[in-house]
Amino acid sequence: MPYQFSATGPSSYGSLYQPTTLDSCRTQERTKENPGSRPCRQFNTINKIISSSSNLPSVSLNIVLIYISRVSMCSAALEQVRKSILTLGNQQPDKVLSMCQDYLLKHSKLVVGHRVVILQTIELVVKSRIDDISYPKIKSEVVPEWQQAASNILVAVGNKYINDIMEEILGKFQPGVLPHFFVVQTLASLSDSNVYGMVPFLNAIMGTMLPMLAMTKQDNMKWVFSSALCRFSESILEYLANLDKAPDPTVRKDTFSSEIYSAYDILFNSWIQSRESKLRLTVAEALGSMSHLMAHDKLEEQLPKLLPTILGLYKKNSEHYIISKVLEASVNMGSRVLETQIDGLLVALHQQICSPVDFSNPPTVKNHNEVLRCFTVLANTFPDRLMVFVLQRLENSNERNRMGSLAVKKRVVQVISAMAHHGYLELEGGDLLVRFIIQHCALPDTYHRGQKTQDPEEVTNEALRSMCDNTLHLFTTTVGRLTDVLWPMLLCYLTPNQYANATTPLCKSLILLANKKRTAQEPNFNIDFNAQGSSLPSQYILMIRLLVNAAFPFRCRGHGAPSLSLLSAISPNIHPKAEPLWEKEIPKLVNYLEESTEDSLDKKKWEEALLQLLSKTLAAIDDSQWTGQLAVEATRYLPTYNNALEEKSFLYRCIGVILQQCYNKELGVAMGIGLCASSHLDGTLEKLEEFGKSDAFKKASGIFGLLKDKNDVDVEKMKSTLILCYGYVAMHAPEDQLLTRIDSDILQNISKNFNTKVLGIKVETKDLTMKLSLIHSVGLIAKAISKSVRKHGFLFSRKHELMGVMMDFIKAEPADVMRTPVRYLVLTTCANLMYPTSSVLLRSFIFLKTVFSVKNLTQACRNLDPLLTENENFDLLKTCLNGVYGLPTVDTPDKAKDEEALDPQQREVLYSDTFNALHELLRNVLARDLSPDGLQSVFKHIESWLSSGQDHERERAVKTTADLLQFYLDDLSVKNLVTFHNLGALVGRLAPRCTDPNPEVRRAAIDCIYRLMYIQLRYEGFSLDHKDDSVEALLEVREKLSNPDHSVLYKTCSELTKIISKRLPQQQLSTLLFMLFDGLVDSQSNCSRASSVILNTLLKNRGAGLQDLVPEMLEVLHNQLQVIGEEQVKVSIGQSILILATQHLQTVVNTLVAYPLPYDSWSCEMWIALGADSTVALQIMEMIIEKLNVMVPYVDKKESMLRPADAVVRVFPKLFSSLLVRLGSSVGVQLPKDLNSNSIISDRKTTNKMNLANFDVCGVAVEALRILLARAQLDAVVKPLDQEAAWDKMKDPQQHTTGVTLLSRAMAKHAGPRLPAIVESLCPSLCNIYECQRITVTAFFSELLNHHVVTELMILDMLMNNMMERITDTCGTVRMLAVRGLGNIAVGSPEKVNKYAKELLAAMSSGMEEKDDPGKLITLEAMSGMSKILLYLDQKNVHLLVVYIFMKIKPFLENENDEIRCASIMLLGNLSKFGSGEPVFKDQIHNVLVSLLLHLSDPNPQVVKACKYAMRICAPVVGSEQISAMFQNHLLEEKGLHYGEFINDLTKYLIQDFPGMLNFYHITVIQFFKSNWAEIRASAAMFIGFLLGNLPDEHFSHMNMGSVTKGLVMLLQDPDPLVRVKAAEAMGHFH
Repeated sequence: MPYQFSATGPSSYGSLYQPTTLDSCRTQERTKENPGSRPCRQFNTINKIISSSSNLPSVSLNIVLIYISRVSMCSAALEQVRKSILTLGNQQPDKVLSMCQDYLLKHSKLVVGHRVVILQTIELVVKSRIDDISYPKIKSEVVPEWQQAASNILVAVGNKYINDIMEEILGKFQPGVLPHFFVVQTLASLSDSNVYGMVPFLNAIMGTMLPMLAMTKQDNMKWVFSSALCRFSESILEYLANLDKAPDPTVRKDTFSSEIYSAYDILFNSWIQSRESKLRLTVAEALGSMSHLMAHDKLEEQLPKLLPTILGLYKKNSEHYIISKVLEASVNMGSRVLETQIDGLLVALHQQICSPVDFSNPPTVKNHNEVLRCFTVLANTFPDRLMVFVLQRLENSNERNRMGSLAVKKRVVQVISAMAHHGYLELEGGDLLVRFIIQHCALPDTYHRGQKTQDPEEVTNEALRSMCDNTLHLFTTTVGRLTDVLWPMLLCYLTPNQYANATTPLCKSLILLANKKRTAQEPNFNIDFNAQGSSLPSQYILMIRLLVNAAFPFRCRGHGAPSLSLLSAISPNIHPKAEPLWEKEIPKLVNYLEESTEDSLDKKKWEEALLQLLSKTLAAIDDSQWTGQLAVEATRYLPTYNNALEEKSFLYRCIGVILQQCYNKELGVAMGIGLCASSHLDGTLEKLEEFGKSDAFKKASGIFGLLKDKNDVDVEKMKSTLILCYGYVAMHAPEDQLLTRIDSDILQNISKNFNTKVLGIKVETKDLTMKLSLIHSVGLIAKAISKSVRKHGFLFSRKHELMGVMMDFIKAEPADVMRTPVRYLVLTTCANLMYPTSSVLLRSFIFLKTVFSVKNLTQACRNLDPLLTENENFDLLKTCLNGVYGLPTVDTPDKAKDEEALDPQQREVLYSDTFNALHELLRNVLARDLSPDGLQSVFKHIESWLSSGQDHERERAVKTTADLLQFYLDDLSVKNLVTFHNLGALVGRLAPRCTDPNPEVRRAAIDCIYRLMYIQLRYEGFSLDHKDDSVEALLEVREKLSNPDHSVLYKTCSELTKIISKRLPQQQLSTLLFMLFDGLVDSQSNCSRASSVILNTLLKNRGAGLQDLVPEMLEVLHNQLQVIGEEQVKVSIGQSILILATQHLQTVVNTLVAYPLPYDSWSCEMWIALGADSTVALQIMEMIIEKLNVMVPYVDKKESMLRPADAVVRVFPKLFSSLLVRLGSSVGVQLPKDLNSNSIISDRKTTNKMNLANFDVCGVAVEALRILLARAQLDAVVKPLDQEAAWDKMKDPQQHTTGVTLLSRAMAKHAGPRLPAIVESLCPSLCNIYECQRITVTAFFSELLNHHVVTELMILDMLMNNMMERITDTCGTVRMLAVRGLGNIAVGSPEKVNKYAKELLAAMSSGMEEKDDPGKLITLEAMSGMSKILLYLDQKNVHLLVVYIFMKIKPFLENENDEIRCASIMLLGNLSKFGSGEPVFKDQIHNVLVSLLLHLSDPNPQVVKACKYAMRICAPVVGSEQISAMFQNHLLEEKGLHYGEFINDLTKYLIQDFPGMLNFYHITVIQFFKSNWAEIRASAAMFIGFLLGNLPDEHFSHMNMGSVTKGLVMLLQDPDPLVRVKAAEAMGHFH
């Protein structure tokens, strides 16, 4: 049924709610004449008159209006009318508008089409001359018949006169009355055209509109309201985005959130599912815009419903729905819910993007673009998940899916390009986006040559690749700030094979970047390939790769010429000496290539030209070490071309050229033989062994003939080369063949040629060449083993022996000079022998695991077994550090002969390599145990060097520490709460170095402190990228320490200490202080003074909490005074003592008074320091005078003058009782807010408000009790309480009873004689009205009953009577503690159990029946207590109650509380000894037998142990010797149980011995099919399976097979897989 306009709306729903237009009424106005008919001709004449009568507009307009009122016109004539009126209106707008208005009012029956023409013309006049019109002339009313034209006029006028227009419109927009369609539409249009004018009205408009939404029934009104809400939301968002231009900048989003959400509720829950497609579309669009204005919590709540709803519309309809706005709103607020919806979103959106696009159908195009926009939004927030999803879809063989995924990738590339221009690629993670572009530059061809796609819109690999090529080029050329991001990072992508197809665009970009940087002479053009943490390929690999590329110039999209050009561009980074040659030769080669084609190129000649270039290059470089390294790297790179044999063949030829140029013939021979082993391991080893046994050392031939001089053969050099050959053979041997050859064929033959005790032969280390060959070879073998061991387990049995030899080599090196690379090679080899994977590679593996889900990370980074012991590790680090740190500085002159000494450049390189190798070794050691303990185990070796008297040694130690701390911080992964317990010790050692005379030491020390603080923050739970303002301030301190002035240094040191003090945890403070005490005697006076400055600053800031440490600190300071020679440091120590005295005067005086008499000079200095402050001195004098007045003249004991009074001992019981009761009353108590209401403190005239605010009422009571015990000389009581943190527990409301229990235990053990009087004093408090006091005293008494001392002191009866009375206490906690105390008698006084048997059994039974016990704590204590007393009760006392107690226990066997379940089973076991021979008890045991058997697989291990115990005890009662034997033999607590076999055997005996119980057993088992525990359900299935599987046929008739089958079928559907498996297995036992 078509929709009709009501009085308030348009007449055609299908025309998208637009009103009647000129076109729609032309059929009514159309005359029989054509456009050239008479009216049209006549009006042309009138129009000419108007044009010539500009001075008479009113006359002309009257003629026009009269004419159109009486004549029917065609469309052309109406157009002429519009032009005529517009001409007049531009001349005199006010007059024309007034006449048009009057005319429309007078001619209410004017033909619709004519009226529309006049209105449309008015709109045009208003728009063109709005500034010249006065508002009264254009005032208008919203009359329904005028419809769209009138609305447009109001919108045009509203751009200037918004307040007046709104006054008129709101008059037609009244609460409770549904407005005219065009009133709402006009409001919506006004919000579009005049944002800043309308937004202030919107809150009121929406408040009026909300009730109207519920009144709206017609779809056309729903549409206009939805459209209006959409446009309102967009206007508000525009307003908020430009608040700087807005008239009211105080407007906020939450101003509209409430109204928007109310409207959202109606649109989403009622209108979105409309049958009319256009309404659905508008509602969906409105919801998208409104979502930006909803409160975050509301949107988060609605997202799980909103997103699926809109996605669901896609499945039902073909229209495009605006979901991207919802996604943008979710992303902007950082929605967590969106992440949970991402998988479903991607699937639904991907289905849409894969749908064919009909470009002749606009809705499908809009839908396609909208979905791409959604992917754009998601790409910004979830790039990793989006890429994984798209890559998975690309693997789909369905072509449509693949093309859709490529379209998404295209959009992602566009997003990345936009992000680059806005600087996002410069931020962390930008390199991943660059990698994405490069990955797609390397895409393979979609079509083979000659094939082309037929669809011009199809996104092919070629199209996407071309787009990425262009994007990379744009990055390089137009985004200037990306230059330092791309250079030299792009070099990383030249060498991996997966990026081969991207070589050409990469080379072109790198050439542009290199030329730009060289021209500008930028320092970072020069690349440090060895920088720590760098992932760049080495210069050797780059050169090799580009040469091999050039050898096949037309492959990979013609990468030959770009590769050669790039070589020339980066030649200074490859080797400076190569630059002149390449600038001359490479352009010739490039020109030759450009003139050739793939078919015309002479490949042989071309390869020879490249090899000649390589040979010339090596000759120009003329560096044997560089050439040797090139050979090594090229050899390692060979496996890269395993799948490209032509390239590999050319690389072999390159290696041959390199070896020809290699001055080190031995290395060349070894590498060549190693290459042979890669394909012919057996033959190579045989030839080497044969050569080693022959007399070739005297007469060499073949490849070894290269080493033979014409006159003689250097036999030692031959052996050296042979050893090196074995190392390279191991390096290149196939991984699957190597491990079996290491010991027998490789190491054994090395030992024969090296005269050393490596493998049992005496060491002879005089020949340096042979020593270096051995070290090098062992390192190569370790690397080779590490590669193989990732796939095959291996125990390197000779590792320790080889490590020992390496250590001997270092020890044999001269300590005062370094002329050989022995240290460097040994350190590198040790690192390989211990942990073959370097720390840099380790971080790479971690990155791979994160990004590409590498699963074998642990295996890839494993240590080389066997591990070194702790002692071996200690010796290794000590030897290596001593062998390197003790060396003189690099610029120290070498006193050796000229031929032995190294030139300065060589020495500098050797030093750098050696220290880098040492740092790498230390990092590898630390990586094995990346924890505070692991850090300390390494640091303890460096620690002593920090205070060395040599500047360079201190510098080396501090820089090494900084390097290790940076590695620790970068690789730290805090998964569990671990205390950085050695922070104080590390800071204490490093902080004094911040004023070291050496500026390098100062800067490195600050770096150490900076990193330590961030490590501490990581342990506190902060992320790696968190920046702390106080720690960042250390960077400013670092700059200040560059000033060598002492006063500046110490002032800066004080600032440093304040930062440390702020960040250092309290528990680390004492360690730091004692480390600083050691620093007071540092070898550098600057550092000892710094220690005193740091010490005093810390004491001032945080010394108030160190009272317990004061005596120990004073003792250390007393000792340090005896060895300190620096007067300034002595003065600082006096200040330290004075600071302590101002905070802990009593303790300081007590400690100093107790020093032996007569006082030594250092003690006197400490007293003198106290006298420096007059206030402190006066207080000390008053204290001493007071003590002198009360002291006896002579004491015959050597005790402190200030010992406590003996009076405490006399009143101790009453004091103790009072304080304990007061303690119970103080738990959880705080001071009242109105201090004046408290009579205790109201009389005080001065009160420290801060102290009162932090006043701990319970803490005072605890401290009083602690002091009382100490004054009563009960240190034996205090010590265990301190160790077990009992004082803190007493203050904690949750642990108060535990703390009191610990106090009672300590008193019972160490203060027994005092207990009778204490108990007597406490008894009255048990009847106190305050629960807290009764709880405390009951807890104290309860624990006393756990000790035999109460029997010895004859207070047992008193305690038992009190506990029995508390059984009926109104407080549940008191009742629980009383039950516990009664049970404790079985532990403390077991011989008295039968005396109180009746009372104990009654109390425990009552406890098990306790109703007012929400947590079942009383029940638990009752069952535990019953178990204890049953062990000592006589048969006669329990005999009649056995079944009664059993029935009490039974309900708890299936209790969900593990402790109750465990206690009930234990009690059952203990009870069974009293039921032997009783038929009734035997029946009860059989009633619970199934339950006990099933709980053998209980998820709680303690319950399992309890079951085993109970069943062993119950075994004699069961009535079957075979079952009893099974229980005794198999159910042992600490041994495992094969449950299936056990139950299988047991069911056989049950069938045999108890056939009459089988029906009961199987019905009982079925009940456990619904157990809450999956393990029990699985065991029940097993039990029934074995029971029925072992059951003879004659018994089946007694079984309810229907229930069994139904139950097992139910278990087959159980959510737990274990249950389903056991159910299936059980059904398999049926026969």
